[in-house]
Amino acid sequence: MELLKIKVADFEGPFDLLLHLIKKNKMDIYNVEIYKITNQYLESLNEMKEMDLEITSEFVVIAATLIEIKSKKLLPKVKEEEEENEEDIEKRLMEKLIEYKKFKGVSEFFKERYTSAGEVYSKKPEVIEEVEKPEEKVVESFEDIFKNITLLDLYNIYNRILENYREKQNVANVVQKRIYVDKYKIEDKMNTLIKKFENDEVVEFSSIMMESECKMETVVTFLAVLELIKIRVIKVYQEDNFGNILMKRRRENE
Repeated sequence: MELLKIKVADFEGPFDLLLHLIKKNKMDIYNVEIYKITNQYLESLNEMKEMDLEITSEFVVIAATLIEIKSKKLLPKVKEEEEENEEDIEKRLMEKLIEYKKFKGVSEFFKERYTSAGEVYSKKPEVIEEVEKPEEKVVESFEDIFKNITLLDLYNIYNRILENYREKQNVANVVQKRIYVDKYKIEDKMNTLIKKFENDEVVEFSSIMMESECKMETVVTFLAVLELIKIRVIKVYQEDNFGNILMKRRRENE
């Protein structure tokens, strides 16, 4: 998945490429206005129909690294420790970049494996019965093989072969998976949760989570709760320390 593209002074392209050029001293960190990058990032988030956790997490890592580089350049340094500190920082940042590339490569590997899994066809197990080997007969010519065999006999043999083949096939051709693509959506869960608060009801967080049928639904429900809190539709509180987490819809003046 392609990372966020940004546009700043003297540069336009992928975010991770900007970090690479700065580390190689091909761009001056002083010319990079981080607040502009952040604004572009927030604009791209608003344009997204669904939150992409891969893009958001990568941005946080790279932006934090840029801030660290720039802050180190702006802070005054003791001359005796300057060279040693710069080498340590450069080494540490390079290790982070290498580690990031490793995870990026692994994610692409698993993506390819997931795609190729759809091209695998399963086969039903079968019992191979031992058949007594008939006595070998000497065939003098090709005509002897089809001697006394009619077209109807050949047709029946062909049908038996097809029938045996169909029995051994996985007719459904379905590979069971535990990941249900797009079965649960955050927006749908948000609407479902809002209906629970129509009559100013107080709902326990644990009761909502217990309604989930699988881990995927649990995660989506949790994200939907966080989103409702973020947009100030509901409020979350506890009456006692370590007590049940309670949720209630906010009033207009709250």
